[in-house]
Amino acid sequence: MAPTTLLLAAPRGFCAGVDRAVLIVEKALEVHGAPVYVRHEIVHNTHVVASLRREGAVFVEDETEVPEGAVVVFSAHGSPPEAFENSKRLGHTLVDATCPLVTKVHNEARRYAQAEMDIVLIGHEGHQEVVGTMGQAPRSIRLVETADDVDALDYADDANVAYITQTTLSMDETSAVVDRLRQRFPLLHQPRKDDICYATQNRQDAVKELAEATDVILVVGSQTSSNSKRLVEVSRDRGTPAYLIDSAADIDPAWVEGADTVGLTSGASAPEVLVEDVIDWFRQRGLQKVRTVTVIDEDVEFALPAALSRRLQGRPA
Repeated sequence: MAPTTLLLAAPRGFCAGVDRAVLIVEKALEVHGAPVYVRHEIVHNTHVVASLRREGAVFVEDETEVPEGAVVVFSAHGSPPEAFENSKRLGHTLVDATCPLVTKVHNEARRYAQAEMDIVLIGHEGHQEVVGTMGQAPRSIRLVETADDVDALDYADDANVAYITQTTLSMDETSAVVDRLRQRFPLLHQPRKDDICYATQNRQDAVKELAEATDVILVVGSQTSSNSKRLVEVSRDRGTPAYLIDSAADIDPAWVEGADTVGLTSGASAPEVLVEDVIDWFRQRGLQKVRTVTVIDEDVEFALPAALSRRLQGRPA
């Protein structure tokens, strides 16, 4: 028997940083024409990347793969300083799509490093954002992923220790690590404002609400998306089964067999059209009601890079 009710999480899908990054690639193609090279996936979603590739974007893992003098967009996740230096040396027209919230963390890292402080970065090793942040002050930053990792830190002066975080984590994920840091280093310095992305926290709060009212939750997002996978974990942590799907084609009917109410959300890099496709999948199978559960209204917007905006207005960059 098909579910009778589908509860849609709000907010869901694109955050302001992702929306800006995708728009930057689209506008760069409009201004400069194809090809426009993109360093790393602009956002972690296979459908977004495939769509931009069809428009003329060429994705590379390293800026040194980009021909001299070409246009290159740096991804929303942020990049280490040497990547920018390489692009300048190669004469690239460089467009920086780094999320402003990630840029804020980079600025904090450099500020702490200039003050000769020991910096602890809470994040996931190998994640593109962490690579970019570590690159801001590689001799000053140590990465920790869990509270147990904190015990291995051997700083002598706790008044000289500061922490920063990967933006796509949640308060739930970082609280235990921060608590352990404060136990080890009572005079610990913390960011002037939480580094946690507002969108990450909001989407997780919405899933918590859904988990209380649904039999199963589907999360639209790619396997490469850290924040999408975390939404699945948040639901499961509350005892509600959850599954990560790239699109409606990934749905296993057995997941929702016998479920009366299904929850649906999407990660911060998943386009809304994929959510609509999932809703259609259920409607074709007899779904009767679709209702939105709103936790908070988001109205954050980030401006395009100034040079790109000037080109769009027909003025010199």
